[in-house]
Amino acid sequence: MPSEGRNPILVAIDTQEVDRARNLSRSLAGAVGGIKLGLEFFNAHGPAGVAEVAGGRSDLFLDLKYHDIPNTVAGAVRAAIKLQPMILNVHAGGGPAMMRAALEAAEGESARLGVACPKIIAVTVLTSMDDSDLDAVGQRGPAVEQVVRLARLTQNCRLDGVVCSPREIKAIRAACGPDFTLVVPGIRPAGAAAGDQKRVMTPREAIDAGADWLVIGRPITGALDPAAAARGIGQDLA
Repeated sequence: MPSEGRNPILVAIDTQEVDRARNLSRSLAGAVGGIKLGLEFFNAHGPAGVAEVAGGRSDLFLDLKYHDIPNTVAGAVRAAIKLQPMILNVHAGGGPAMMRAALEAAEGESARLGVACPKIIAVTVLTSMDDSDLDAVGQRGPAVEQVVRLARLTQNCRLDGVVCSPREIKAIRAACGPDFTLVVPGIRPAGAAAGDQKRVMTPREAIDAGADWLVIGRPITGALDPAAAARGIGQDLA
C-alpha cells in the first residue's frame, strides 16, 4: 500500500512526440506521483529524449522490460542508470540469472555514479494476456498461478517487486508479504474503456487490494484536461 500522503499514480506517457511528452510531463507535475516512459517513446528518441522529457525529475518509471541473456541485460541496466530512474523493469521470464545480473548491475553502477539505485522490478504476465494466451505460448496457467510463481521467483532474486495486473494483487500480497512493491497497470476508472487490457480494475479497487503504484495512461493522457483527470482520480483515492 502507498505510504500516507504519497500520490500512487504513475502516468503512462505513450507517444512518439517529444513536445507532447514534455508538455504532459510538465502539466501533470503535482497531479501524479510520477511518469512512465516506455518502448514507444524510447525507440523513437532514445536516452536523450527520455532525459529531455524527464527534465531532472526523480519520479521516472523507465518501462523497457529487458529480457535477454544476463550479460546483455546487465549492460542495458548500467546504461539506463545514467537516466536516474526511480523504477526500472525486466521480465521475470528471463530467469533468475538474468534478474540477479540486472540487480547487481543497477547496484554497482548506481554506486559508481553516486546516484540513488532505482527499484528493480520484474514483469510477471502482461495485462493484455489471459489464460488462453498463456496456453497458446505453452505457459502453465491459470494466469494468477503463473503470476504468483514468477513473483516468488523475483523476490527470491532480491528484486524489489513486480508488475502485475490488479487481479493478482491479493494473491501476491499473500505470497510475498507487505513490503514487496506492486506496480499495477490495467487500471481503468469506472466507465472507461478497457482497451487492449484484459485483467482490469478501478483505481480505488486496486489500492484497496494492496497496490503500491497505479500505472494509468489513456484515461489521463486522452482527457481534454489531463491534469484535471489525474486530480480527479487522486481525489477518489484520498
